[in-house]
Amino acid sequence: MTDTLAQPAGTASGSASDTRRVDALVVGAGLSGLYMLHRFRELGLTTVVLEAGGDIGGTWYWNRYPGARCDVESMEYSYSFSPELEQEWDWTEKYPTQPEILRYVHHVADRFGLHDGVRLGTRVASAHFGDEDGRWTVTTEAGERWDTEQLVMATGCLSTSKLPEIPGVGTFAGRTFHTAHWPHDPVDFTGRRVAVIGTGSSGIQAIPLIAEQAGDLTVFQRTANFSMPANNAPLSDEAQTERKKTYREHREAARTSGFGVPVPEATQSALEVDPDERHAKYESVWGRNLVGLLASYTDSIVDADANETAAEFVREKIREVVHDPETAETLSPRDHPFGTKRPCLDSGYYATFNRPNVHLVDLKKTPLTEVTEHGVRTSEREYEVDDLVFATGFDAMTGSLLAMDVRGRGGRPLADKWADGPVSHLGLQVAGFPNLYMITGPGSPSVLSNMMVSIEQHVDFVADAVAFAHARGDTVVESTEDAERGWTDHVREVGEYTLYPRADSWYMGANVPGKPRVFMAYIGGVGNYRAHCDQLAADGYPGFAFSST
Repeated sequence: MTDTLAQPAGTASGSASDTRRVDALVVGAGLSGLYMLHRFRELGLTTVVLEAGGDIGGTWYWNRYPGARCDVESMEYSYSFSPELEQEWDWTEKYPTQPEILRYVHHVADRFGLHDGVRLGTRVASAHFGDEDGRWTVTTEAGERWDTEQLVMATGCLSTSKLPEIPGVGTFAGRTFHTAHWPHDPVDFTGRRVAVIGTGSSGIQAIPLIAEQAGDLTVFQRTANFSMPANNAPLSDEAQTERKKTYREHREAARTSGFGVPVPEATQSALEVDPDERHAKYESVWGRNLVGLLASYTDSIVDADANETAAEFVREKIREVVHDPETAETLSPRDHPFGTKRPCLDSGYYATFNRPNVHLVDLKKTPLTEVTEHGVRTSEREYEVDDLVFATGFDAMTGSLLAMDVRGRGGRPLADKWADGPVSHLGLQVAGFPNLYMITGPGSPSVLSNMMVSIEQHVDFVADAVAFAHARGDTVVESTEDAERGWTDHVREVGEYTLYPRADSWYMGANVPGKPRVFMAYIGGVGNYRAHCDQLAADGYPGFAFSST
């Protein structure tokens, strides 16, 4: 195989003679990129991972804001490919913090010798497919050029952050922070006047901790979000030992479940049971995990009336916690069905609004008009603050892919192909872009699942497909237009059967002005998706064309 690292990191090279040639190139050294590196190496492919950040870890390198924590339990949100790994690693909490997950990522990289395959501080600018040789030329922002047969985008679904679309964002004279680009050193808010814009997952996690330090905290809420208590706690040795005894069976249950987290399968409609029985059911799963409430009944995500029973249950919980009725109502979502924006898990979020130093501003009543030198102005007044925190989310699913100049056959830009919204075959490949794979891309279960389950499934599918092609003597794997069209239609049809398109969510691209409004994830279920992919592999990959160029 070809030499991976012919030049030191950071060396610019613009001519063909300076181009480094590898068998496979992976963009992104998060959980998916590292596992892809491991699998490609098992196939004997020389592989390099290009990572823009200063360390491995992806999401868990960049997102280190106060309270940053996974919303899937630690023993679920971990690799399953190595039984030895899952037996030797011990977690400390039910829901792992960002530092603990990053330590886990480094442990995995150390254990499997992955560090030497990653080039840090290297951001990809473009990737162009060569029609004549069937290979990709990848160019970094520093001018480095790579020639590769296989190209895998492990760039993450929530990795291109965004700021609010209001004037004056750069004029504020105080300290500014974005939850997706938090400083590596601790930030002290003690006694300061702080504004937080945004109440999605990162805002909901950060606000309680910022409130404990700040002299005065003002939260600017555009859209109220459903959140449930994490009930986080230390993870005992006994609990871990018991799970590890049945880890293999538990992992299989996760792989065949709807969301990648094993929960009892619903058998009844929410509307066919007695209200008291339904309330008791919701109480039994409240605060247990992220998906229990949504998965309680068969029609929770497809019937508006059934969904409203769960939504009102959450609102009741908010009213029980928040002392001021007006504030409780402002915090109670009424503009989207429960679950159609990713629900959150929190540690004291709603109770934070009982603190005398915390104030809530409803931007639906008094919209933001500008950021000023001294703070934030709404249609009603200016709020002077010392620190401004943007918890304003991401250009999800497609943002990182379209930030690069990716061109397939005939030089066609991916941005043109996706002008009306992303199309794909399985969320893995785009027709006309041979040997280009996306891990948990648009059109796959992706963000509607336990990402670890979906990451491993995608990486394994890619590795197996490449191995299958090479065994045939082929070097190029490309989804057909028919397969792409059929899968994209299926993703849309299944999505339209549910309540998800009713929400102005980042699932729909609604948080980015001008972005096509398309439901980008596959809601048919992790288990069903896996079964379909497994059948394709067993049948010799129909819908994929194999060739030598």
